[in-house]
Amino acid sequence: MPILVTKWFGVFLVDDRTGRILDKRLMPQDPAETAAKLAEIQRGGIIPEERELASKAEKITVSDRRQSELGRPALFDSSFITPEKFGFSGDAMHEVMLCLGRLRTSEPISRDKNLVQAIRGLDDLIETANLLNERLHEWYGMHFPELADLAKDRRYADLVAKHGERGGILEELGVELESMGSEFDGEDLKAASRLADTLCIVYDERERTEEYISVIVAAACPNMCALLDGPLSARLISLAGGLDRLASLPSSTVQLLGAEKAMFRHLRSGKKPPKHGVIYQHPEIHRAPYWQRGNISRALAGKALIAAKLDAFGGEFMGDALKAEFESRVQDIKRRYPEPPVRPQKPKRQGGKPGGRPRR
Repeated sequence: MPILVTKWFGVFLVDDRTGRILDKRLMPQDPAETAAKLAEIQRGGIIPEERELASKAEKITVSDRRQSELGRPALFDSSFITPEKFGFSGDAMHEVMLCLGRLRTSEPISRDKNLVQAIRGLDDLIETANLLNERLHEWYGMHFPELADLAKDRRYADLVAKHGERGGILEELGVELESMGSEFDGEDLKAASRLADTLCIVYDERERTEEYISVIVAAACPNMCALLDGPLSARLISLAGGLDRLASLPSSTVQLLGAEKAMFRHLRSGKKPPKHGVIYQHPEIHRAPYWQRGNISRALAGKALIAAKLDAFGGEFMGDALKAEFESRVQDIKRRYPEPPVRPQKPKRQGGKPGGRPRR
């Protein structure tokens, strides 16, 4: 049976038994034109040369799963088809690949790819804010330790950046107390205030990034947002590396995204495997008793995968229906497993000291 083989320099129809080339369509000599066809192949499309050769035979097999609409995929060793036999040199391949690289890097980026970078940027901002907040508390706490009980996080940084000295902070808070902290000179207070001002800038950028993420995730994946809400949907997409990648994963992998360390620890040491990853943030999971969380996580991962496929491939909006089905499944799990499972009791030792021989 003929098999369709695509190389960077051409498309070939080959007899899969004898290896004889029955027909061929070579790529253009212009590197830019060839690069355009290869870019279409990398995007998962089928080029006209492949369709033309596929129409030459009533029934064919294909060497690439991408071509499955033209025939049944099959393994085939096509290493004997080399570019030199058809007038293409190594320099020609070099030129084509350069053109292909320039073409692919200049293509528009899907919004879910921007979402992945935004989530990772948000994680960096959160980590930076925590580090600066800890440093500010330790530093300014030597001067005014009582402020940690009067203001938290953003409010703490705002007060220190605005006033610096204890007097102004106490006046704004409307509190009268005598601080046990040590006195700072003017330069020390200015340095601590500058750190607090930097922390305020990080907090502002964190809020702007969170708003940006909410806008993107609502537009890019409405089904996932309806089922999981925006932040959790964005986390799953980020961990998977993109919406298309998430839609291609099995539901068991979606269930454990974010729990990779626990899974590797289970594989290494034989400890209990994780039941859930980042989807633990969903209220129905983290509020559930421990013995129900595995089943609920499995149900949520399955629905999340359906929602991701709908969003990735332009399906209709079914987010509300998926959410209702998930909530119905949660109620069924709670009804079927109201009590924790009975743990088997360990057998008691027979007589004697622990680890010793039993008495007779």
